[in-house]
Amino acid sequence: MAAFEYLALTRAGKKEKGVLTGDSAKVVRSELRASGLTPLEVKPVHDASGAGRSSSASTGQTRGGRQKMSSMELAVMTRQFATLLESGMPIEQSLNGLVEQADQHRIKSILTGVRAAVVEGGTLADGMRQFPRAFSELYTASVAAGEQTGHLERVLERLADYTEARQGLQQRISTALVYPVILTVVSILIVIALMAYVVPKVVQVFDDTGQTLPYLTQIMIKISDFIVNHGHVVAILLILSGIFFSIAMRKPGPQFAFHRFILRFPLTKRLSTSLNTSRMARTMSILIGSGVPLISAIKSSAEVVTNRVIREGLIATAEEVQQGASLSRSLARSKLFPPLLTQMVASGEASGRLDTMLEKAATSLEREAEARISVVVSLFEPLMILFMGAVVLIIVMAILLPIFDLNQLVS
Repeated sequence: MAAFEYLALTRAGKKEKGVLTGDSAKVVRSELRASGLTPLEVKPVHDASGAGRSSSASTGQTRGGRQKMSSMELAVMTRQFATLLESGMPIEQSLNGLVEQADQHRIKSILTGVRAAVVEGGTLADGMRQFPRAFSELYTASVAAGEQTGHLERVLERLADYTEARQGLQQRISTALVYPVILTVVSILIVIALMAYVVPKVVQVFDDTGQTLPYLTQIMIKISDFIVNHGHVVAILLILSGIFFSIAMRKPGPQFAFHRFILRFPLTKRLSTSLNTSRMARTMSILIGSGVPLISAIKSSAEVVTNRVIREGLIATAEEVQQGASLSRSLARSKLFPPLLTQMVASGEASGRLDTMLEKAATSLEREAEARISVVVSLFEPLMILFMGAVVLIIVMAILLPIFDLNQLVS
């Protein structure tokens, strides 16, 4: 039995979307007709890679990127799932409750596909692996370990805590960066407007007098002429540069070089290290606490690290641990991770509470990253205001100097 998405017409002529389970698309079509609906499309619920195709001959389109959930949606669903399991409901019945609870067709489709895989005799983790854009490797590995140990509801609670904490951190960072970004964009637009529209009109008055203009004014005129005559070329070049940079960052070589460049400067190094290490530590804490073996936990944790240099260092650490080295010494030997992490890991290895120590280290590193971002933002705002004031002052001086000279000639 598999899950199918359908698009059908009601007796009133309205389109209706939904999800049904059945042995084939033909069976689902028959069920729709029996319920008074006219099926237009019947698609098997595939994973986000679009591996399968629609059974409807009219479309043949893959599912594409719709098969995913946001962090908040995943956290809410995970919390509800854990609550249903803790109440004593079996997995299949809990999934039925989640499908009925879901108010978005996309989420309902994903959960129906997972439920269909469980009904067919597969594990919950296997059903979730069909949707890699909705359930990460961390998530499925933790669920698999929870099923094996018999503590699935506890694992889901920890996953919900992790997802909510990560979403909260991302939201706080985004909120902190909104005002500086808006301030920067508005400042640039104001300078461009002054140079492109105000300066040319004022300078035209001086040209009519035949006056020899001060050196600062001449420079300002040249910049203004360049913006007016070649500003669109500069804008196109900037857009193309951004596109080229985003394409280059998809390739391992340029991405590794850029990430290594970030780690060479103290401020960006500490910020990138804190964010990536905290994410890695919290992920590893979830996996180890769920019963995942240490080597697998390290390798899975490397997948959530965005800095490629740190990721490669973590993979090398996994190889050293596999050969018999301790995790704390391997992390310290790479010189990529904060001393706080290595010390907490060493304490966790000695006390047998590695998952707890990793969670505490992640919390401490997240607070450190937030503090650094707050300091940078608090310094950026007055510096940007001072810079804008200096730019406007220069523009005003370039305009006023010829006026002063003209007054002196007249007197």
